[in-house]
Amino acid sequence: MKHTSNHWRKVFNVYAKLLFDWYQLQQLKNLPDTWQAYRDLELFQAHSQEVLLFSAPQFESDGNAIHIIAGKTYAAQLALPPLVWLDAYFAVNKEQRVIVAPYPDYRQLSNERIARLLELMRFS
Repeated sequence: MKHTSNHWRKVFNVYAKLLFDWYQLQQLKNLPDTWQAYRDLELFQAHSQEVLLFSAPQFESDGNAIHIIAGKTYAAQLALPPLVWLDAYFAVNKEQRVIVAPYPDYRQLSNERIARLLELMRFS
């Protein structure tokens, strides 16, 4: 971990911001007060509802899941269902609830793009 600098900390921070905002939109009860507390107490814990996969998604597993593919380069390597590119950053397949989004770091998945991703998640 020492050789990765603070890369994973940045990735987890971006995911925590995204998911904290998502659960606020869903009016989830018992949400911590801040995204930082969410990151420390809830993010990717055994009791949480989200997972971070390092393998190709299995779309038939859960019809309620939203599959967010992190990064255009990674998405191009996967056998994904047909995608509709909405702009230079986001693509969707509504039937399979797939969203291709920028890689989760501050430069690629900025606060503005997190807001766009949340909008896409709401209508997927």
